[in-house]
Amino acid sequence: MKITEQMTIGEKLRILTDAAKYDVACTSSGNGRRGDGKGMGNCVEAGICHSFSADGRCISLLKILLTNECVFDCHYCVNRCSNDVPRAAFTPDEVCQLTMEFYRRNYIEGLFLSSGVFQNPTFTMELLYQTLYRLRKVYHFQGYIHVKAIPGAPEELIEKTGFLADRMSINLELPTADALKRLAPHKSRRTILTPMRQIQTRRNHNQEELTLYRSAPQFVPAGQSTQMIIGASGESDYEIVSVAESLYQRFELKRVFYSAFVRVNDDSLLPALPGGPPLLREHRLYQADWLLRYYGFEAKELLSEKHPNFNVFLDPKCDWALGHMEHFPVEINRAPYETLLRVPGIGVKSAQRIVKARRFSSLDFEDLKKIGVVLKRAVYFITCKGKTQYPLKMDEDFILRNLLSQRDQTLPEVGNYQQLRLFDDSRFSDSQAVMKLLQS
Repeated sequence: MKITEQMTIGEKLRILTDAAKYDVACTSSGNGRRGDGKGMGNCVEAGICHSFSADGRCISLLKILLTNECVFDCHYCVNRCSNDVPRAAFTPDEVCQLTMEFYRRNYIEGLFLSSGVFQNPTFTMELLYQTLYRLRKVYHFQGYIHVKAIPGAPEELIEKTGFLADRMSINLELPTADALKRLAPHKSRRTILTPMRQIQTRRNHNQEELTLYRSAPQFVPAGQSTQMIIGASGESDYEIVSVAESLYQRFELKRVFYSAFVRVNDDSLLPALPGGPPLLREHRLYQADWLLRYYGFEAKELLSEKHPNFNVFLDPKCDWALGHMEHFPVEINRAPYETLLRVPGIGVKSAQRIVKARRFSSLDFEDLKKIGVVLKRAVYFITCKGKTQYPLKMDEDFILRNLLSQRDQTLPEVGNYQQLRLFDDSRFSDSQAVMKLLQS
């Protein structure tokens, strides 16, 4: 279906916010750049994405597509060119107008802008660049902007856009090259990884420039991220986590996002989902991702070819601990920081507090509770002053039964979900209300 030229901006907004809901790769900015007082907004490190939906997705950015028209025919995508869906496209000025008006009314704190591939990657990337250029230079918006780079676009366009954005991301789409070839035949791993490497290299050069010249422009100061669809192809958790680990090491990514596959197209190459999207699997992968980034774990420690998938009933750290009981119990008052991080129920902040507090006195279980340790999990793996809190058997089956008894209280809700949209608010019940807002 072709784009309708007579659409109002409200009608376009409804179509293109809904079309963007499957893109989960937006998060808090990670950038502390403040406004200079001459423009609109600022980019505060902890203040951009402070509102989340029930499944953990950020909802405080204006998240839209520039257009849902696309020349590609990816089997898993609702916007594939063979789908008969309503199509729309914003002009650069319309995106700027929406961003500024919603920002002024404190409905949003930044912009997340992606796009289908309209005509070709070069043309689409040029439109994205023109949008960001006008937003920064004409409308003087100094808030957070996260933009998706288009694989296959010229390097100079990606670089120019990177100097206007706070964060850039390029979707890996699927974990393996074979899956990409099967489900997205018009895309290739090379065209995706090439701009990733370009952004990494340019960011490193920019850091050197900023060291010499404090007033030098910043290139993608909040880093780059990517997204993988989980459950559309047959990869194991071990393969997915290994790919994520490689991306962190080779491309210095800030985040890898995992998107549970939603079957939006009736296609024989796509798996059936009798139980709905694999949200619990997505949740376990996010937990494992934190273990890779902050807790010193490696993918080969968490999983292996013999044990390729996570236990859906236990978080990955508990599962690892039960398989390595030779490392436990850990004496809280003597264990090094790196060992404390591997104890279930002890996070990064609580491990840091333990190390600081025990310089002054020996800690007991009551102290750990005040520090923030989750004792209902940690109690099976630690001692304080050589003693456990209760008489316990250091037996894997005994601990497993007790941890599973807590499962109903600790697992997140994994039922049906919807992303919060602008039109969920009664103030935006129809396009006329949006137009009235913009004209006020």
